[in-house]
Amino acid sequence: MVLSGWFGAPAANALIPYVYLPTEEELKGSSIGIGRTAAQLLQLGQPEQAAKLAALAVRLDPNDERFWSVLAEAQLRSNDLEGASQSLARAKSLKPEKAGLWFAEAAIALRAEKPNDAVPLITRGLQLDPENAAAYFDLGNARIMQNNFPLALKSFEKATALKPNFWEALNNQSLVLYEMGELDEAIRRWRRVLTIENNAEPMLALAAALHQQGEQTEAIQLASTALAQNPNYVLPMHQAEQLWGRRIREATAQLLGEPELTNIVERAQANATWKKSQ
Repeated sequence: MVLSGWFGAPAANALIPYVYLPTEEELKGSSIGIGRTAAQLLQLGQPEQAAKLAALAVRLDPNDERFWSVLAEAQLRSNDLEGASQSLARAKSLKPEKAGLWFAEAAIALRAEKPNDAVPLITRGLQLDPENAAAYFDLGNARIMQNNFPLALKSFEKATALKPNFWEALNNQSLVLYEMGELDEAIRRWRRVLTIENNAEPMLALAAALHQQGEQTEAIQLASTALAQNPNYVLPMHQAEQLWGRRIREATAQLLGEPELTNIVERAQANATWKKSQ
């Protein structure tokens, strides 16, 4: 029996295993497609799946700050604040002149309730992109968290100067004005907000302010509509998370204690779905 064909040298026509190795340029091309898919998954509200694809994209091309940005956003939406911060730091190291990266890092600091960290990040971003209304809005929120109401008001007013129909910034102007004791001006601006956006937050805040002035009928009507639209605002914890100050929360509690609102308040409490943001 001849065994050399099995155990000796391989036959001349034996197949040699071959694995295709893509080039660096091909890997970069693949990473772009993967990164785009990750961004699309974010738009579809699937941050966990987006994070997995974005992580693959940065492995294929770690020198493209766009992939790190997508990864950071996916991590942020998945409540992985530490991971998001690390990804943004990598993105900033690759493209420090990109204002959006500074703003994004500030957003993470605000989510972590660290306004002292957020303010210099937003300030640096505004040096690179001084016409960014959303950044001034975030800066105003950071100033509220620092209890610096005059600077908060200034930031929110800058936001609406850049974007006149920025109702969220106008609403926050009223919140600040109310805490500063400027009741009439806060009411005037809340009324203006409702001409732009018929939203439950300014509606209930306006109702509370009007109730303080004795405008019982309008206050009850506005509060009823607001709580039917968004029952979460019946909860002081939700109000606080939306940066409502002590004075407006106390005024709201007084309003919601009115007998005419008892059934409406109970219904809102039963329907509230609020969960604290992480």
